[in-house]
Amino acid sequence: MSLKNNLKEQTTSRYAEAGVNIDAGNKFVDSIKNIVSSTFSPYVMTDIGSFAGGFSLNTQNYKKPVLISSTDGVGTKLKIAFMCDKHDTIGIDLVAMSVNDILVQGATPLFFLDYLAMGKLDIEKAKEIISGIAKGCQIAKCSLIGGETAEMPGIYKDDEYDLAGFVVGIADDEDLLDGSEVRVGNRFIGVASSGIHSNGFSLVRKICFEEKKLSVNDYLPELSGKLGEVLLEPTRIYLDVVTALRKDFRILGICHITGGGFIDNIPRILPSSCKAVIEKNSWEAPPIFHFIQKEGNVSITEMLRVFNNGIGMIFIVEGHEVNDILMRLGAMGEKAFCIGSVEKLKKNDKPVVFI
Repeated sequence: MSLKNNLKEQTTSRYAEAGVNIDAGNKFVDSIKNIVSSTFSPYVMTDIGSFAGGFSLNTQNYKKPVLISSTDGVGTKLKIAFMCDKHDTIGIDLVAMSVNDILVQGATPLFFLDYLAMGKLDIEKAKEIISGIAKGCQIAKCSLIGGETAEMPGIYKDDEYDLAGFVVGIADDEDLLDGSEVRVGNRFIGVASSGIHSNGFSLVRKICFEEKKLSVNDYLPELSGKLGEVLLEPTRIYLDVVTALRKDFRILGICHITGGGFIDNIPRILPSSCKAVIEKNSWEAPPIFHFIQKEGNVSITEMLRVFNNGIGMIFIVEGHEVNDILMRLGAMGEKAFCIGSVEKLKKNDKPVVFI
């Protein structure tokens, strides 16, 4: 045996002893090729395993194309997945958190990349995670063109992992939404969330598991299900809703109710001269939010800043189109509500007021 071959064998063996298994990593990549390729559009130029992902831009339908990007993670909702040992939906959350952020800017998703870091590579668990990411990409109609899977012993526990994602979308410059057209008298239409989505889970875990000593397997009648199942409900991806409404109505602004809830997110799309007046009784929050508020003794103000409280996305529209938009959303099977209006911001007013 040559010195070169002997050195290669020893390096591989010692690296595995240190906690990183290169062979397992290669086997994992081979095992997910079909999963990933199921998301490919005709514009994907590279296969999984390349150094980088390639995507051919089709700009012929855009006068002045603009790329819009966003990156995000899932936060401590991952802890719920660990506790339930259920990993096939958390990838949908990952895609949703980034995709929803570019939808509100007026962009159409093109492609997505993921980053999966594990203490010890568990191929079957990793495949479940990637399957969820692929499912999210299919819902968002974007291609999963690459990613990174890292085995990081000493950083993460053997049975835990972290996720991050990155999406790129395209829009015509003249179709971008920045809230500049919002005016006093416009109305807010809220579209229902699927539950907590992926924000506020540090507080959820503190209340449910530290203070109340509950288990993810506890069946709670007030939630009509097991706690873990309710908490793991995937974040909604609002592509179809945004596409349908922008096609037939004049949408002046869109707001993703993500980290910061109503209080921090709505001002991001309001002109400095305007405030949002939200009628907090204009929709019924799902039971999980009432449960958290009651069991954790959380104030209404904090609930509205930490959680989406049942409204995942808000559209700002002309007042005369409210009824038609609500009818369209109802026909799509969406739960939607007119939840408030845009009013003039006066001295000492807060940007978001609840009545």
